[in-house]
Amino acid sequence: MEHLISTCSHGVDHAKGLSVFREMANDYSVSPDDFTFASVLATCSGLASIRHGKQIHAYLIRTRLYQDVGVGNALVNMYAKCGFIKYAYNVFKKMFYRNIFSWNSIIAGFGNHGLGGQALVLFQKMKAMGLKPDSVTYVGLLMACNHAGLVNEGKILFNLMEETYGITPDIDHLSCLIDMLGRAGRLTEADEYIKKFPFGHDPVILGSLLSACRLHGDVVIGERLARQLLKLQPMTSSPYVLLANLYASDEMWGDVAEARKMLKGSGLWKEPGHSLIEIKGSFEKFTIGDFSHLRIDDVKDTLRTLNWAVGEVSLVI
Repeated sequence: MEHLISTCSHGVDHAKGLSVFREMANDYSVSPDDFTFASVLATCSGLASIRHGKQIHAYLIRTRLYQDVGVGNALVNMYAKCGFIKYAYNVFKKMFYRNIFSWNSIIAGFGNHGLGGQALVLFQKMKAMGLKPDSVTYVGLLMACNHAGLVNEGKILFNLMEETYGITPDIDHLSCLIDMLGRAGRLTEADEYIKKFPFGHDPVILGSLLSACRLHGDVVIGERLARQLLKLQPMTSSPYVLLANLYASDEMWGDVAEARKMLKGSGLWKEPGHSLIEIKGSFEKFTIGDFSHLRIDDVKDTLRTLNWAVGEVSLVI
């Protein structure tokens, strides 16, 4: 069962992983080990299910005198990904032993919550304890700088990572840097970094900068990136959509129509978005335009009621 839970976690079937753990917990002849707890906490992270994560943490407190470092790291990661960074940091501080994965988890956690300054402080503490950062540490730091708008600090970290620690920037580091510069509107700088690296023309990196061009209305760089993406990914709809949005941001309606015509002519279609929500321990998936849910009539009735209530409030205001 332990391996099945782990497989579900890595296979993104997190709800199934939780279901298997429940069966295991109810079978008194089987005792979950550290590997099992780390795996099921990873499923809670994937689902952002704080309810299940807290229940498992409580079970650990009741049954374990000492906590394995892998389980501690999984707890830190779970709380951070569920939006409870304070709890994540409390678990981190109480760990008897911390390895590089522990520090990477909490640095990334602070970074993802927009607490870039705190992430950089933790990085200094980590170095003071004699731990050498690795490639994953720098991904977390660059994400932290990105989410906190610490662009200059992020650039310094990126430029010195190889010189200081011998860590050669890879596609993940460059992707973080390009996204950071793009969000800040420093599109020319980002474009120059792309040209410096052999993997700079990766579709994910080009798409990130193209999105930034749309946000900041840079049609010149954006057009070139879109055409590069169309050559690299002729069977993907996103370059057409991003190009149309870029033209729309500059009110180039003729070009918008042409981009949409190209998308239609390609035979591709934009993948619809979806939401995953937890209701009384069960997870429900709702996809845009999909009316096949078993309780779709109840959903429609509730939406009508909400629309009516909102309309009533608007009239009162």
